[in-house]
Amino acid sequence: MSLLIFLTGIVFIFLYVLPGTHSWGKEGHYITCKIAEGLLSREASEAVKSLLPEYANGDLASVCSWPDEVSHRAGWRWSSPLHYVDTPDFRCNYDYCRDCHDFARSRNRCVTGAIYNYSAQLSTYKNSKFTDQYNLTEALLFLSHFVGDIHQPLHCGFLGDEGGNTIILHWYRRKSNLHHVWDTLIIETALKKYNMDLSMMIEDIRTSILEDWPSDVPAWESCGVNQTVCPNWYAAESISVACKFVYKNASPGSTLGDDYFFTRMPHVRKRLAQGGVRLAATLNRIFLGGYSLLYHLTDDIFPECSSNTICDRENQSAC
Repeated sequence: MSLLIFLTGIVFIFLYVLPGTHSWGKEGHYITCKIAEGLLSREASEAVKSLLPEYANGDLASVCSWPDEVSHRAGWRWSSPLHYVDTPDFRCNYDYCRDCHDFARSRNRCVTGAIYNYSAQLSTYKNSKFTDQYNLTEALLFLSHFVGDIHQPLHCGFLGDEGGNTIILHWYRRKSNLHHVWDTLIIETALKKYNMDLSMMIEDIRTSILEDWPSDVPAWESCGVNQTVCPNWYAAESISVACKFVYKNASPGSTLGDDYFFTRMPHVRKRLAQGGVRLAATLNRIFLGGYSLLYHLTDDIFPECSSNTICDRENQSAC
Protein backbone atom coordinates (compact mmCIF):
# COMPACT_ATOMS: atom_id res chain seq x y z
CA MET A 1 0.00 0.00 0.00
CA SER A 2 1.39 3.38 -1.00
CA LEU A 3 2.23 6.04 1.57
CA LEU A 4 -0.37 8.37 0.01
CA ILE A 5 -3.17 5.81 0.38
CA PHE A 6 -2.07 5.06 3.95
CA LEU A 7 -2.06 8.73 4.93
CA THR A 8 -5.41 9.33 3.24
CA GLY A 9 -6.89 6.49 5.26
CA ILE A 10 -5.48 7.85 8.51
CA VAL A 11 -6.90 11.32 7.79
CA PHE A 12 -10.28 9.80 6.97
CA ILE A 13 -10.39 7.77 10.18
CA PHE A 14 -9.51 10.87 12.20
CA LEU A 15 -12.23 12.90 10.54
CA TYR A 16 -14.77 10.13 10.75
CA VAL A 17 -14.75 10.01 14.54
CA LEU A 18 -15.49 13.73 14.83
CA PRO A 19 -19.16 14.41 15.60
CA GLY A 20 -21.39 15.47 12.72
CA THR A 21 -23.03 18.86 12.95
CA HIS A 22 -25.69 19.08 10.26
CA SER A 23 -27.15 15.72 9.29
CA TRP A 24 -27.90 12.33 10.82
CA GLY A 25 -24.88 11.87 13.07
CA LYS A 26 -22.30 9.27 12.10
CA GLU A 27 -24.37 6.59 13.83
CA GLY A 28 -27.48 7.39 11.80
CA HIS A 29 -25.63 7.34 8.50
CA TYR A 30 -23.83 4.15 9.44
CA ILE A 31 -27.15 2.46 10.26
CA THR A 32 -28.79 3.60 7.02
CA CYS A 33 -25.91 2.44 4.84
CA LYS A 34 -25.40 -0.84 6.72
CA ILE A 35 -29.07 -1.72 6.24
CA ALA A 36 -28.76 -0.86 2.55
CA GLU A 37 -25.65 -3.03 2.14
CA GLY A 38 -27.60 -6.08 3.25
CA LEU A 39 -30.29 -5.47 0.62
CA LEU A 40 -28.12 -4.89 -2.44
CA SER A 41 -28.37 -7.14 -5.46
CA ARG A 42 -25.25 -9.02 -6.52
CA GLU A 43 -24.70 -6.58 -9.40
CA ALA A 44 -25.15 -3.53 -7.20
CA SER A 45 -22.94 -4.92 -4.44
CA GLU A 46 -20.13 -5.59 -6.91
CA ALA A 47 -20.47 -2.10 -8.41
CA VAL A 48 -20.49 -0.43 -5.01
CA LYS A 49 -17.39 -2.31 -3.84
CA SER A 50 -15.57 -1.44 -7.07
CA LEU A 51 -16.26 2.27 -6.53
CA LEU A 52 -15.44 2.53 -2.83
CA PRO A 53 -12.09 4.04 -1.86
CA GLU A 54 -9.48 1.48 -0.87
CA TYR A 55 -9.47 2.53 2.79
CA ALA A 56 -13.17 1.60 3.07
CA ASN A 57 -12.25 -2.10 2.73
CA GLY A 58 -15.44 -2.78 0.82
CA ASP A 59 -17.69 -1.33 3.55
CA LEU A 60 -20.02 1.41 2.29
CA ALA A 61 -21.31 2.17 5.80
CA SER A 62 -17.83 3.09 7.00
CA VAL A 63 -17.65 6.06 4.62
CA CYS A 64 -21.26 7.24 4.59
CA SER A 65 -20.42 10.26 6.75
CA TRP A 66 -17.66 11.47 4.41
CA PRO A 67 -19.79 14.26 2.86
CA ASP A 68 -20.26 15.77 6.33
CA GLU A 69 -16.55 15.68 7.07
CA VAL A 70 -15.57 17.57 3.92
CA SER A 71 -18.45 20.06 3.66
CA HIS A 72 -16.71 22.76 5.72
CA ARG A 73 -13.36 22.49 3.97
CA ALA A 74 -12.50 25.32 1.60
CA GLY A 75 -12.69 23.17 -1.50
CA TRP A 76 -15.99 21.55 -0.57
CA ARG A 77 -18.14 24.33 0.88
CA TRP A 78 -20.21 24.33 -2.30
CA SER A 79 -21.69 21.03 -1.09
CA SER A 80 -23.15 22.35 2.20
CA PRO A 81 -26.58 23.35 0.78
CA LEU A 82 -26.97 19.88 -0.70
CA HIS A 83 -27.63 18.28 2.69
CA TYR A 84 -31.13 19.72 3.21
CA VAL A 85 -34.12 21.51 1.73
CA ASP A 86 -35.85 24.19 3.78
CA THR A 87 -39.62 24.57 3.52
CA PRO A 88 -41.85 27.58 4.34
CA ASP A 89 -42.72 27.96 7.99
CA PHE A 90 -45.82 26.11 9.16
CA ARG A 91 -47.08 25.17 5.69
CA CYS A 92 -46.07 21.57 6.31
CA ASN A 93 -45.65 20.79 2.64
CA TYR A 94 -42.82 20.53 0.14
CA ASP A 95 -42.60 21.79 -3.44
CA TYR A 96 -39.46 21.08 -5.46
CA CYS A 97 -39.73 24.20 -7.61
CA ARG A 98 -40.47 26.44 -4.66
CA ASP A 99 -38.03 24.95 -2.18
CA CYS A 100 -35.02 23.42 -3.96
CA HIS A 101 -32.48 26.22 -4.12
CA ASP A 102 -29.52 27.52 -2.15
CA PHE A 103 -29.05 30.85 -0.38
CA ALA A 104 -28.31 32.53 -3.71
CA ARG A 105 -31.54 31.00 -5.04
CA SER A 106 -29.69 28.83 -7.51
CA ARG A 107 -32.14 26.17 -8.52
CA ASN A 108 -31.66 22.43 -7.92
CA ARG A 109 -29.13 23.01 -5.13
CA CYS A 110 -30.74 21.11 -2.28
CA VAL A 111 -30.82 17.53 -1.04
CA THR A 112 -33.49 16.40 -3.51
CA GLY A 113 -31.67 17.99 -6.43
CA ALA A 114 -28.43 16.39 -5.27
CA ILE A 115 -30.05 12.93 -5.21
CA TYR A 116 -31.24 13.40 -8.78
CA ASN A 117 -27.79 14.60 -9.84
CA TYR A 118 -25.63 11.91 -8.26
CA SER A 119 -28.03 9.14 -9.28
CA ALA A 120 -27.68 10.31 -12.87
CA GLN A 121 -23.89 10.39 -12.58
CA LEU A 122 -23.82 6.85 -11.19
CA SER A 123 -25.92 5.69 -14.11
CA THR A 124 -22.87 6.22 -16.32
CA TYR A 125 -21.04 3.39 -14.56
CA LYS A 126 -19.14 1.30 -17.12
CA ASN A 127 -20.16 3.70 -19.90
CA SER A 128 -16.93 4.53 -21.73
CA LYS A 129 -18.29 7.89 -22.90
CA PHE A 130 -18.11 9.20 -19.34
CA THR A 131 -14.91 7.59 -18.07
CA ASP A 132 -13.19 10.90 -17.32
CA GLN A 133 -16.23 13.12 -16.82
CA TYR A 134 -17.46 12.11 -13.36
CA ASN A 135 -15.91 10.93 -10.13
CA LEU A 136 -18.21 8.01 -9.44
CA THR A 137 -16.65 7.28 -6.06
CA GLU A 138 -17.70 10.73 -4.89
CA ALA A 139 -21.09 10.30 -6.56
CA LEU A 140 -21.67 7.05 -4.65
CA LEU A 141 -20.69 8.58 -1.30
CA PHE A 142 -22.78 11.70 -1.86
CA LEU A 143 -25.85 9.75 -2.98
CA SER A 144 -25.63 7.30 -0.07
CA HIS A 145 -25.27 10.15 2.40
CA PHE A 146 -28.02 12.33 0.95
CA VAL A 147 -30.56 9.50 0.89
CA GLY A 148 -29.90 9.26 4.62
CA ASP A 149 -30.16 13.01 5.09
CA ILE A 150 -33.52 13.36 3.36
CA HIS A 151 -35.03 10.87 5.80
CA GLN A 152 -34.02 12.98 8.80
CA PRO A 153 -37.22 15.05 9.16
CA LEU A 154 -35.50 18.32 10.02
CA HIS A 155 -33.51 18.21 6.78
CA CYS A 156 -36.84 19.24 5.30
CA GLY A 157 -37.75 21.49 8.22
CA PHE A 158 -38.80 25.12 8.41
CA LEU A 159 -36.76 27.88 6.82
CA GLY A 160 -37.29 30.27 9.74
CA ASP A 161 -35.59 28.04 12.31
CA GLU A 162 -33.07 26.57 9.86
CA GLY A 163 -34.45 23.08 10.25
CA GLY A 164 -34.53 23.30 14.04
CA ASN A 165 -30.97 24.58 14.39
CA THR A 166 -32.07 27.82 16.06
CA ILE A 167 -34.50 26.15 18.47
CA ILE A 168 -32.32 26.08 21.56
CA LEU A 169 -33.50 23.75 24.30
CA HIS A 170 -32.32 21.07 26.69
CA TRP A 171 -32.12 17.37 25.97
CA TYR A 172 -32.49 16.09 29.51
CA ARG A 173 -29.80 18.18 31.26
CA ARG A 174 -27.77 18.92 28.14
CA LYS A 175 -28.15 22.20 26.28
CA SER A 176 -28.58 21.59 22.58
CA ASN A 177 -30.83 22.44 19.65
CA LEU A 178 -33.70 20.53 18.12
CA HIS A 179 -31.80 19.65 14.97
CA HIS A 180 -28.97 18.05 16.90
CA VAL A 181 -31.47 16.13 19.01
CA TRP A 182 -32.75 14.46 15.86
CA ASP A 183 -29.37 14.12 14.19
CA THR A 184 -27.62 12.47 17.07
CA LEU A 185 -28.99 12.65 20.60
CA ILE A 186 -32.09 10.46 20.24
CA ILE A 187 -29.96 7.67 18.75
CA GLU A 188 -27.24 8.11 21.37
CA THR A 189 -29.83 8.01 24.16
CA ALA A 190 -31.39 4.85 22.72
CA LEU A 191 -28.02 3.11 22.69
CA LYS A 192 -27.54 3.97 26.36
CA LYS A 193 -31.07 3.31 27.61
CA TYR A 194 -31.33 -0.06 25.91
CA ASN A 195 -27.71 -0.99 26.66
CA MET A 196 -27.07 -1.53 22.96
CA ASP A 197 -24.10 -1.14 20.69
CA LEU A 198 -24.57 0.02 17.12
CA SER A 199 -24.61 -3.49 15.66
CA MET A 200 -27.44 -4.47 18.03
CA MET A 201 -29.51 -1.46 16.95
CA ILE A 202 -28.94 -2.32 13.29
CA GLU A 203 -30.11 -5.88 13.87
CA ASP A 204 -33.13 -4.60 15.80
CA ILE A 205 -34.15 -2.39 12.86
CA ARG A 206 -33.49 -5.21 10.37
CA THR A 207 -35.78 -7.45 12.42
CA SER A 208 -38.50 -4.80 12.34
CA ILE A 209 -38.17 -4.53 8.55
CA LEU A 210 -38.79 -8.27 8.28
CA GLU A 211 -41.40 -8.71 11.01
CA ASP A 212 -43.14 -5.36 11.64
CA TRP A 213 -43.07 -3.62 8.26
CA PRO A 214 -42.91 -6.37 5.60
CA SER A 215 -46.12 -5.20 3.92
CA ASP A 216 -44.78 -1.63 3.78
CA VAL A 217 -41.41 -2.45 2.21
CA PRO A 218 -42.61 -2.79 -1.41
CA ALA A 219 -44.08 0.71 -1.25
CA TRP A 220 -40.90 2.06 0.34
CA GLU A 221 -38.81 0.54 -2.43
CA SER A 222 -40.90 1.61 -5.39
CA CYS A 223 -40.79 4.76 -7.46
CA GLY A 224 -43.12 5.78 -10.25
CA VAL A 225 -43.11 4.08 -13.63
CA ASN A 226 -39.70 4.43 -15.29
CA GLN A 227 -38.32 6.34 -12.30
CA THR A 228 -35.05 5.35 -10.70
CA VAL A 229 -35.13 7.88 -7.87
CA CYS A 230 -38.05 9.64 -6.19
CA PRO A 231 -36.63 11.97 -3.50
CA ASN A 232 -39.56 14.38 -3.69
CA TRP A 233 -41.73 11.78 -1.99
CA TYR A 234 -39.13 11.27 0.74
CA ALA A 235 -38.94 15.03 1.36
CA ALA A 236 -42.73 15.30 1.56
CA GLU A 237 -42.75 12.49 4.12
CA SER A 238 -40.07 14.22 6.19
CA ILE A 239 -41.80 17.57 6.49
CA SER A 240 -45.01 15.72 7.41
CA VAL A 241 -43.20 13.85 10.20
CA ALA A 242 -41.54 17.10 11.30
CA CYS A 243 -44.87 18.90 11.62
CA LYS A 244 -46.70 16.05 13.34
CA PHE A 245 -44.01 14.86 15.74
CA VAL A 246 -40.67 16.72 15.67
CA TYR A 247 -41.73 20.30 16.35
CA LYS A 248 -44.60 19.34 18.66
CA ASN A 249 -43.83 20.21 22.30
CA ALA A 250 -40.30 21.26 21.35
CA SER A 251 -40.43 25.02 21.74
CA PRO A 252 -37.36 27.19 22.43
CA GLY A 253 -36.28 26.95 26.06
CA SER A 254 -38.12 23.70 26.72
CA THR A 255 -36.61 20.58 28.23
CA LEU A 256 -37.12 17.32 26.35
CA GLY A 257 -36.88 14.11 28.33
CA ASP A 258 -38.34 10.62 28.53
CA ASP A 259 -41.78 11.51 27.20
CA TYR A 260 -40.34 13.03 24.04
CA PHE A 261 -37.73 10.28 23.67
CA PHE A 262 -40.08 7.31 23.99
CA THR A 263 -42.71 8.79 21.67
CA ARG A 264 -40.25 9.93 18.99
CA MET A 265 -37.78 7.04 18.91
CA PRO A 266 -40.19 4.85 16.88
CA HIS A 267 -40.22 7.53 14.17
CA VAL A 268 -36.42 7.69 14.15
CA ARG A 269 -36.21 3.90 13.76
CA LYS A 270 -38.70 3.92 10.90
CA ARG A 271 -36.95 6.75 9.04
CA LEU A 272 -33.61 4.95 9.37
CA ALA A 273 -35.22 1.77 8.05
CA GLN A 274 -36.87 3.58 5.15
CA GLY A 275 -33.60 5.30 4.26
CA GLY A 276 -31.72 2.00 4.17
CA VAL A 277 -34.39 0.20 2.14
CA ARG A 278 -34.66 3.05 -0.34
CA LEU A 279 -30.92 3.51 -0.74
CA ALA A 280 -30.58 -0.19 -1.60
CA ALA A 281 -33.52 -0.04 -4.00
CA THR A 282 -32.07 3.02 -5.74
CA LEU A 283 -28.62 1.46 -6.12
CA ASN A 284 -30.17 -1.79 -7.35
CA ARG A 285 -32.08 0.09 -10.06
CA ILE A 286 -29.06 2.14 -11.08
CA PHE A 287 -26.66 -0.76 -11.40
CA LEU A 288 -29.16 -2.95 -13.20
CA GLY A 289 -29.18 -0.37 -15.97
CA GLY A 290 -32.62 0.93 -15.13
CA TYR A 291 -31.70 4.57 -15.46
CA SER A 292 -32.37 5.98 -18.90
CA LEU A 293 -30.08 9.02 -18.74
CA LEU A 294 -27.00 7.29 -20.10
CA TYR A 295 -25.75 9.58 -22.82
CA HIS A 296 -25.59 13.09 -21.43
CA LEU A 297 -26.53 14.84 -18.21
CA THR A 298 -28.41 18.11 -18.49
CA ASP A 299 -31.01 20.03 -16.51
CA ASP A 300 -33.47 17.38 -17.75
CA ILE A 301 -32.47 15.15 -14.84
CA PHE A 302 -34.31 17.52 -12.49
CA PRO A 303 -38.09 17.91 -12.17
CA GLU A 304 -39.46 20.29 -14.78
CA CYS A 305 -40.69 23.63 -13.48
CA SER A 306 -43.11 25.87 -15.30
CA SER A 307 -40.81 28.89 -15.65
CA ASN A 308 -37.17 29.90 -15.49
CA THR A 309 -37.59 31.29 -12.02
CA ILE A 310 -38.16 29.52 -8.74
CA CYS A 311 -41.83 28.75 -8.22
CA ASP A 312 -43.66 30.10 -5.19
CA ARG A 313 -47.09 28.56 -5.51
CA GLU A 314 -48.70 28.12 -2.14
CA ASN A 315 -50.99 25.17 -2.55
CA GLN A 316 -49.32 22.94 -5.14
CA SER A 317 -47.06 20.02 -4.35
CA ALA A 318 -45.45 19.79 -7.79
CA CYS A 319 -44.74 22.04 -10.77
